[in-house]
Amino acid sequence: MALSMIGEPKAAAFWGSRSNFTMVDMVLPDMLPLIDSHWYQFPPMDPLINHILGFIIGCLGIISWSGNGVVLYIFSTTKSLRTPSNLLVVNLAFSDFFMMVIMCPFMLVNCFSGTWVFGPLMCELYAFFGSLFGGTSIWTMVLISVDRYRVIVKGLSAKPLTINKALGCIILVWLHALIWTLLPMFGWNRYVPEGNLSSCGTDFMNKDWFHKSYILCYSVFVYFIPLFSIVFSYWFIIKAVAAHERTMREQAKKMNVASLRSADSQNTSAECKLAKVALTTISLWFMAWTPYLIINFAGIFAFLEMSPMYTIWGSLFAKASAVYNPIVYGLSHPKYRAALNERLPFLVCGSTEQPASDSQSSGTTSEAKE
Repeated sequence: MALSMIGEPKAAAFWGSRSNFTMVDMVLPDMLPLIDSHWYQFPPMDPLINHILGFIIGCLGIISWSGNGVVLYIFSTTKSLRTPSNLLVVNLAFSDFFMMVIMCPFMLVNCFSGTWVFGPLMCELYAFFGSLFGGTSIWTMVLISVDRYRVIVKGLSAKPLTINKALGCIILVWLHALIWTLLPMFGWNRYVPEGNLSSCGTDFMNKDWFHKSYILCYSVFVYFIPLFSIVFSYWFIIKAVAAHERTMREQAKKMNVASLRSADSQNTSAECKLAKVALTTISLWFMAWTPYLIINFAGIFAFLEMSPMYTIWGSLFAKASAVYNPIVYGLSHPKYRAALNERLPFLVCGSTEQPASDSQSSGTTSEAKE
C-alpha cells in the first residue's frame, strides 16, 4: 500500500536505500485498521534493538516458567504447604506462569520478525490474556496482603481463613479480571498493536473520551485501589509488629534480661520477616507495572511525546513481574526452601533450617507463615 494512501509521515526516515519508509510499512495489510496514525511518523526500529528485546523476553520467559513451575510443583506436592493462605500463593504462581506461557512465544517471534505477524484475532487474544493474568496477579497480591493483615494485626480475634473462603476469594479475583478484560472486546476501548508492534494491548492513543474512560476506570480498579489496599495493610502490619517488639523490650528491661526468648517473640520475628517478604514482592510488582500505567496515561493525555521505544519499556517491565515471585519465595520462605531442598536440592540458595516458630506455632498464626 502506498504511503500516501495510509498517512503522511511527519519525519523522513531512511532504511537502507529506501527513503520515507516507516515502521507501519512492515505491518501486514489486515492489521492496518488497528494501527493509530501516530505511529506513521516513525522509521522502522533497528533490528538489533528488536533482537535484544527478543532475547531478554526469551530469558524472562525461561526464568518465569522454571521459577513459577517449581513453586506450583512444590506447593502442590508438599502436604505441609497445602494451607488456605498458600492457595493464594499457588494462584499467584499459576497466573504468572501462564501469563508468560502465552505472552513470551508470541512476542519473541514478533521481535525477530519486526512486526506483529499473527493477525488481528491473535492480537486481541494476546492482549486479552495479558490483561486477564495481570489483573489476577495484582488482586491475588491484595488478598495475600489482607491475609497477612488479618493474621498479624487482628491475631487470634480474626476468623481463620478456610479452604472454601480462599477458593471463593480466588474465584472472585478471576471474575473481576475477566470482566475488565472482556469489555474492550465489546466496544469499550479495543485491543491493538502497541507502538513497537511486537505486542498488543489497550488502545491508549485514542483521544475519544469514551475510550479514554476505560483506561481511567481500569487504572482505578486494577492499580490504584489495590495499591492503597496494600499500603493500608502493610502500614498497620508494621505498626503492630513495632508495637509488639517495643512491648517485649520494655518487659525484658523490667525483668533485667537481655531479651525474652519466648515462642511469642519468635513468632513475631517470623511474621515480621514474612511481612517484609510479601511487601518486597508487591513493591517489585508495582515497579514492574507502573511504567505501563505511565505509558497509557501519556497516550490518553498526550503529556509525553510517545515513541515506539517508550512502549518497549512498558512491555518489558510488565512481563518481568512474572519473574520476581518465585525468586523472593525461594530466598525467604523457610518451609518452601526445606521442601525444595528435599525434591530439587540443586535449586536451593541459603540455609534450609526452619525457625523455631515454624515448628512451635499452630492454628492461624502458623497458617500465615506457611
